[in-house]
Amino acid sequence: MDKKIILSGIKPTGIPTLGNYIGALRNWNLMQKDGNYCYYMVADLHALTVRNDPDELRQQTRSMAALLIACGIDPDRSPLFIQSHVHQHAELSWLLGCVTYMGELNRMTQFKDKSAKHADNINAGLYTYPVLMASDILIYGAHQVPVGDDQKQHVELARNIAIRFNNAFGDTFVVPEPVMPKFGARIMGLQDPEHKMSKTDTNPNGYISMLDDPAVITKKFKKAVTDCEPVIAYAEGRYGCNNLLTIFCACTGKTMDEAVKDFEGCGYGRLKAAVAEAVIAELEPVQSEYRRIMDDREYLDGVLKKGAEQAAEKAQQTLDLAFSRVGIR
Repeated sequence: MDKKIILSGIKPTGIPTLGNYIGALRNWNLMQKDGNYCYYMVADLHALTVRNDPDELRQQTRSMAALLIACGIDPDRSPLFIQSHVHQHAELSWLLGCVTYMGELNRMTQFKDKSAKHADNINAGLYTYPVLMASDILIYGAHQVPVGDDQKQHVELARNIAIRFNNAFGDTFVVPEPVMPKFGARIMGLQDPEHKMSKTDTNPNGYISMLDDPAVITKKFKKAVTDCEPVIAYAEGRYGCNNLLTIFCACTGKTMDEAVKDFEGCGYGRLKAAVAEAVIAELEPVQSEYRRIMDDREYLDGVLKKGAEQAAEKAQQTLDLAFSRVGIR
């Protein structure tokens, strides 16, 4: 298989959930091991579309970088950087905005959803951030972008922008492909299993934070919503039970048939306890490594400085080519 360039990014807005970990972060490490060349980014510019506390954003940005390393990203193999440290992203975003149609941005469901949640701050950045995301992707010549269901539309926009630019000005950008995890891509909330698990859930029992301690994890799973059916099974309409079984499989590596068989004749209490145990076992080494990295400020600063320098070198090459194509520089 040909070597692929992969771009992955995450906003530093709070601690990632178990859903973020299973659906995205854990898979980033696996892609790195497949011989691909990966760029990993903490997307602090994207975090500005909602009102933020500056000191909190700085802390969360560093925390997110440390957590990515703890999840298995090897900064000696793949650049890890802060988005705002590579100024070329913002410059290319302007160029791409000039070939993006209003109608395309009007169709972005994320803008509609976030506008409803932040009605007092519907800003232009919230509207145009898919163009900046396209810049994030195209500036590194990414062949693939790992995304969840809610971000696939943005990668499709990046594809459209790349194709339109190439047709108008000559071959410049690689046309990227969205990559969806085969299993566990969509972990649902523990209190509302018909909707995706989210760290913005107003009910803290609805999600598992990656840094929750074992006692908290166990308590949250004990309160998880199931249903009134007495038999544990994966079946249509059984959202709570299905979600618990999905989490169990994602953390143990078992198939769904194996998981259902494991809990044959058991009640929900046993299922919830087993899922909690599996999650704790999965997250414990990540949490331990995260604490070690956060305590070593010099190491983390060095990783981020080196990553930004590596990313900027490639980004500048793409930016120079794109400006040249349109008649600038």
